[in-house]
Amino acid sequence: MRDVLPEIVRWWRSGETFGLATVVSTFRSAPRPPGAAMAVRGGEVVGSVSGGCVEGAVFELAAEASEPVLQRYGVSDDDAFAVGLTCGGIIDVFVEPVSPETFPELGEIARAVEAHEPVAVATVVAGPGRIGARRVIWPERSSGSLGPARLDEAVDDDARGMLAQGLTGTRHYGARGERRLDDLGVFVQSFAPPPRMLVFGAIDFAAAVARIGKFLGYHVTVCDARPVFATAKRFPDADEVVVKWPHDYLASVPVDARTVVCVLTHDPKFDVPLLEVALRTGAGYVGAMGSRRTHEDRLARLREAGLTAAELGRLRSPIGLDLGARTPEETAVSIAAELIQLRWGGSGRPLSDTSGRIHHEARTEGRGA
Repeated sequence: MRDVLPEIVRWWRSGETFGLATVVSTFRSAPRPPGAAMAVRGGEVVGSVSGGCVEGAVFELAAEASEPVLQRYGVSDDDAFAVGLTCGGIIDVFVEPVSPETFPELGEIARAVEAHEPVAVATVVAGPGRIGARRVIWPERSSGSLGPARLDEAVDDDARGMLAQGLTGTRHYGARGERRLDDLGVFVQSFAPPPRMLVFGAIDFAAAVARIGKFLGYHVTVCDARPVFATAKRFPDADEVVVKWPHDYLASVPVDARTVVCVLTHDPKFDVPLLEVALRTGAGYVGAMGSRRTHEDRLARLREAGLTAAELGRLRSPIGLDLGARTPEETAVSIAAELIQLRWGGSGRPLSDTSGRIHHEARTEGRGA
């Protein structure tokens, strides 16, 4: 819902009621992930739940929404192109009417998202509970109720764990929050701050990496110790440009499993102290640019600095997938490809040379990618 949030908040502030359709579960080769949303007001529509496969059917359902309903869409034997998923997947879509009366917390949620403050929204979408009941969860507080207090407590615990990892999906409970039962479905949508991409080395390759990192949804920081090179003018796509010794800066900022560290300096006086810090953090991805020869020299220096084999095994160097990249832009694409491959577990091979499902579930490790 994040991509349509500005528009639906504008509709919400006008006091009108509109239909909101949200993907809450997917199976097999579904085209859009949980959290993808479409909003409909009259003949106006924003967002998408399937990339085109079932948009017409969902549009009609959302346009007429008077009460919350969960609808499943899969392959249609006779009319797949009209109302089915031709990719062979299955999606569950929760459709509900939204207005200031039915969703009074939307404005506060939008302000938190805009301020990059973590917030999760839990909604009962199936089962014996109050369908459409909603609870908003922040790291330190909650508002609204899904029903019994035990259910609220169980969902709060799970939602905060999902929020810390940036996860969105449906969890199942008993009617009173029993985790051993699965008759009640609660969709938890996490609005976590964007993951961070830390790019070290103010060179032309860094400008291209910053640009593609921003495109992928990262909060991008470019850092270099040389003020003549580390300027906002040279890196217009970065969220911030920092003039500081790279290892000192990295040691001073929060790093988690979603953080990406790209070391593009390929200068031992910068990258060895930096990698010594980076490989001992919880960053989900640490990559370093350089030739094979540079990589071997770098490993030797890091071993001398006391890094273990396990720590060195986390280093992605030379950085990126083998695409034959030469230009800064092509190199940035190869780095982005590696990040996507590590996140979803793809093979990196041409799809035409593979068989089986195209879309993968996110890996639990390496979430920074």
